[in-house]
Amino acid sequence: MNGLLAAKSGWGKSWYTQAWTEANAEEYDRLAVLDFKDEYRGLVKAGLAKHFIVGPREAEAFGVDEWAQFLEANPRVVLCRHNLDEETWREEVADPVAKANRRLAGSSLTVIDESHFVAPQRGSVPDGVKGLATTGRGEDASSLWVTQRLTEMDETVLAQMMFTILGGFTSSGDLSKVRSIIEYTADVHNPTLDAVGTLPDALLVDGDALPLRKFTDDTGDTVGSEWVFADESGHVERKDTRNVAMQSTHYGAQGQHLTDPEAT
Repeated sequence: MNGLLAAKSGWGKSWYTQAWTEANAEEYDRLAVLDFKDEYRGLVKAGLAKHFIVGPREAEAFGVDEWAQFLEANPRVVLCRHNLDEETWREEVADPVAKANRRLAGSSLTVIDESHFVAPQRGSVPDGVKGLATTGRGEDASSLWVTQRLTEMDETVLAQMMFTILGGFTSSGDLSKVRSIIEYTADVHNPTLDAVGTLPDALLVDGDALPLRKFTDDTGDTVGSEWVFADESGHVERKDTRNVAMQSTHYGAQGQHLTDPEAT
């Protein structure tokens, strides 16, 4: 099964991705998290996966055979990118890892963080990466593609998603892309609107057609956000991450706040 989890920066994307990964990790024989920004160490600290740093030496030394042996010996891992550019990460890590996971017997879940770098719209998408999305489900290989830049993702990969988990977007380009891949009113994904048009009952809030909302505390840190889950069967559901309990701690950076000079 292939899924897409996407939202603008600051919507709580990596936190929700970790929650989904935690909930599914033990349902598969193998788990490989392609951790682009070292945000999923909480899965390791919770004992759900091992941590493995992938730098230039590992990228050069590991091919499909080596990754297959590694994943067989370490069935649940968070692979953290270290000193690798986007192209090397895509061609020398993501591609052979995807091929290795598909080669091995049993079920696998591959989580691809910042997936617009792994399956870019411009340039070539490696065969292993594309195969994970297009034929992987026939090989019992599931994948979760995570991005904040929908407009930069490969169309072939996007077309293979069996379900989507989409949060808020403010870019006109990303909202346009959302419209092309969903069947409900895309305005629900624009948090700058006061209200949206007709929505399915499952997406209403107390009967009102409201856009997705992000919730913050007094310091401005995100404490929850709303998402829309939709699948191939036509099922849609509004999700609120304030209702999600996670065993592992998330270590993604919130970013430094900027102080309003008029408030000082």
